[in-house]
Amino acid sequence: MTAHILLVEDEVKLARFVELELTSEGYQVSVANDGMTGLTLARESKPDLVILDWMLPGLTGVELCRRLRSTGSKIPVILLTAKDEISDRVAGLDAGADDYVVKPFSIEELLARIRAHLRRIEENKQDTDILQFEDLSLNRRTREIFRDKRAIELTAKEFDLLEYLMGNPRQVFTRDQILEKVWGYDFVGDSNVIEVYIRYLRIKLEENNETRLVHTVRGVGYTLR
Repeated sequence: MTAHILLVEDEVKLARFVELELTSEGYQVSVANDGMTGLTLARESKPDLVILDWMLPGLTGVELCRRLRSTGSKIPVILLTAKDEISDRVAGLDAGADDYVVKPFSIEELLARIRAHLRRIEENKQDTDILQFEDLSLNRRTREIFRDKRAIELTAKEFDLLEYLMGNPRQVFTRDQILEKVWGYDFVGDSNVIEVYIRYLRIKLEENNETRLVHTVRGVGYTLR
């Protein structure tokens, strides 16, 4: 998907130049020319990356960044600044900026910094797609499951059940908790369906006599350990 970049820059000509360069690189670009508008756009449009000028009317880039971070936002922020003192760089980074580019800058350098941060975001997303427990791995995005190097084919509901257990390893879940999270609030049927699916999972996960990972806790429920 095309990355969405928010550019907050009060120098109109510079903003237009950077916007055109970013657009030509295939990015979706939103532009604000003052701090308050930039803050509003950052909160409402949820961009993938923000480029902030340090000196902005109404609200400085550093203050804008600080306010974003105070809300828990983890959007990568690159500061554009004419300030090149160590103390200024530290102030920007302490406010929550991820990077800074000193004016005047090369557009190639800015583009390289942008690519690096977006690549890091994508790598982090891929990391969260993979659940790993012992020699068992599950890919949420591709819906692939491996026991060591052996691929395992699961039905949609078997996958959902295993994903729930692997997302909370060593935690014991009751039948009611599993029904609610995996089958949904509106499930109408016999709760023994869980035992049936646990048995299906074990057969497939232990096909080559591998160690049992899905355990029954008598009188309570099931756990992955």
